[in-house]
Amino acid sequence: MIFILFWPFYYWLTRHPRYYNILNKFRTVHSFTAAALSGIFFDFEFEKELDKQQTYIFCANHTSNLDIIIFCILAKGKYHFMGKEELMKNPLLGIFFRTIDIAVSRSSKISSFRAFKKAGDNLESGMSLIIFPEGRIDNVYPPVLQDFKSGPFRLAIEKNVPIVPVSITNVWKIMWDDGVKYGTRPGLVKVHVHEPILTSILALENDEVLKNEVYGIINSKLGF
Repeated sequence: MIFILFWPFYYWLTRHPRYYNILNKFRTVHSFTAAALSGIFFDFEFEKELDKQQTYIFCANHTSNLDIIIFCILAKGKYHFMGKEELMKNPLLGIFFRTIDIAVSRSSKISSFRAFKKAGDNLESGMSLIIFPEGRIDNVYPPVLQDFKSGPFRLAIEKNVPIVPVSITNVWKIMWDDGVKYGTRPGLVKVHVHEPILTSILALENDEVLKNEVYGIINSKLGF
């Protein structure tokens, strides 16, 4: 219902990149309102305050569709998501993944190359990237942190952008995946935002080391 109310604004604000900062403010209000009306609230714990003027790559575990709402509230200013190609056809998220956000086909190397090329250009323009390096919500319940893809870590080093690891600890208990199988319930979602990792001193060949470091940091707070 809230999406329908916001749709005219989304339609016009997705027409041109110069409106994206305003678009994200609408996404933040939309996300908080929809969650609050559902009885879902968020507790963000920061190891270090984030610089609102800094461009980041946010990396988090992925167990729920609520993860998108979490980052619409957490991220500030100019940001965009990278997600699976199927989201372009999603009745709610499609308008974003055809415009501000980036859709990628997991089975196509060409699609992946183009997606990360576009993400790199966006980072250079000061637009933070939100990505779930597992690549998908796995069908394991209770969830287990899956292996990470290397793309975001190579991109962080190449563009000299800090990575912010984020551990979303209990959202799967409130709504796992799309909520169809186990339902959805009110509750408090706990989100641990780790200290940003600087990438300026790393070479591209260190991407696996960085990937493993971020994996360990995120997993340390999950307690699955």
